[in-house]
Amino acid sequence: MSIKLYDETSYKISDVITRSYSTSFSLAIRSFGKEMQNSIAAVYGLVRIADEIVDTFHDKDKISLLHTLRKDTFESIEKKISINPVLHSFQLTVNEYSIPHDYIESFFESMKMDIYSNYYDRENYDKYVYGSAEVVGLMCLKIFCHGNDRLFEELKEPARALGSAFQKVNFLRDIKNDLSERKRIYLPGAENSTFINQKNKQLLEEEIEKEFSIALSGIKRLPDKSCIAVYSAYQYYYKLFEKIKKLEVEDLFLNRISVSNYTKVFLLLKNTVRLKLSLFV
Repeated sequence: MSIKLYDETSYKISDVITRSYSTSFSLAIRSFGKEMQNSIAAVYGLVRIADEIVDTFHDKDKISLLHTLRKDTFESIEKKISINPVLHSFQLTVNEYSIPHDYIESFFESMKMDIYSNYYDRENYDKYVYGSAEVVGLMCLKIFCHGNDRLFEELKEPARALGSAFQKVNFLRDIKNDLSERKRIYLPGAENSTFINQKNKQLLEEEIEKEFSIALSGIKRLPDKSCIAVYSAYQYYYKLFEKIKKLEVEDLFLNRISVSNYTKVFLLLKNTVRLKLSLFV
């Protein structure tokens, strides 16, 4: 029996994690080819485990767990093997697509910031968003471009903008849970709930709008195999963003805003048809 079976099983485990934790993301990546689908799920699998450590393991030693995960991650990349299936699928992806290690390091730095910090000044806020979201977009772009370094360099800024926009929409959507469950605020300069008002909500929305615009310019240039999924995710988040913009900041403390699964499926199917008819974006 070859290691191929272990490789395939490891990817499947990362895919199970993706489907369990993110309906929208798992729906979107179904339009990728199998190899790309596996690799994107492998990235998400690692990200999800780290998120779980900092967001839900409240009665555990988070620092120790995160340190172990980081150490094991880089060790698996170096040795090209791990007995942890999620890390094994991740190292396969990192080594296959030459994902820079500094992206991974920045990601872990942001996860560590989540353990120590409950609010951020502007400099640390930007650092956190880069490590928690923008580098994930860059990792995915490495997979989408599959060795086309010129295209990767051309699309780096749109990929960063898309990751940042997604993360900031999440910040607004999750204000209620972040405050009540994690005692965190993801608005630059906000030290507690009294700093969250309509003015700084609108300022953040202006940032997000600009980033969505930059991101869309890059999405149009992605290879067809990834274009459908990324554009569908873009549309899903933009619809979520439009719902949030219509609300007063006080409304965000009452309910978590969402987009229905029906809408997610509809967007994916619509974009698939549009691409086949050459009507995309």
